[in-house]
Amino acid sequence: MARTRCRITSLLALSAALALVTGCGNSTDPKPAGDAPATAGAPAAGKDKPVVVVTTSWEGAFAKAAGAGEVKVIVPQSVHHAPDYDPKPSDLAAVAKADFVLYAPFEPYAAKIKEAAGSKAKLVEVNLDNDPDKVKAEVDKLGALFGTQDAAARWKTGLDTEYAKLNKEVQAVWPGGRSPSVVTQVFTGWAAKLAGATVVGTYGPEAVTPAQLAGLSAKKPSLVLDNAHMSTGTVLPDAGAKQVEIVNYPGDDLDLLPVYRAAAAELKKALATS
Repeated sequence: MARTRCRITSLLALSAALALVTGCGNSTDPKPAGDAPATAGAPAAGKDKPVVVVTTSWEGAFAKAAGAGEVKVIVPQSVHHAPDYDPKPSDLAAVAKADFVLYAPFEPYAAKIKEAAGSKAKLVEVNLDNDPDKVKAEVDKLGALFGTQDAAARWKTGLDTEYAKLNKEVQAVWPGGRSPSVVTQVFTGWAAKLAGATVVGTYGPEAVTPAQLAGLSAKKPSLVLDNAHMSTGTVLPDAGAKQVEIVNYPGDDLDLLPVYRAAAAELKKALATS
């Protein structure tokens, strides 16, 4: 997970721009006098599903899995490294209209975005980890917040089915029918679990030190599962291990299942040629 910080240098200027956007309103469509204000963090009256704004596509995938109807992603897919992104007035306008704003603990800028936008949305911290048990726990939590528990339950059933299928496919190409030994980056352990692999060491998120390099190489892993979002190149250059780049973030479709499929495909390719 490469996305650890974000510049908010233009938030004050963006807040002013947002004031212009929201202050002009639609005078031809006034709010009925009898309407009661919506409760903070809850969908507005007449909406079946909440409006959710997320910092990245990863949170977006969790929200979609939980049953969110409208999901706005702030950091676009074209920005590989979130610290390079400055929120735009349109981002703040989206936050201002949201029922929920989802962020990860390593993305402290989410609260600043919400504050700058003057939003009454509920700020929700999400534990971003593609381990299926952790994913399902987060989807359950979000489904309860959104009032979309049935949709969340259906998605979890689909995940269980797909995960079991992929797990069998990867295990079918284990060299010699034995669980491979792997070294994983701290945010790619879920891929080792998908492969049914034996984890003999971990590294990161900092670069591997010479002492760590020697220790991990001595474990003689057959694979190194690197984090594609924060790769520092070949991790164990002299260990003879194949390095597999694991992608954590989903695409624009905000679907986590292709992330598991892509990881399984890369793992099968590496194991089949081991």
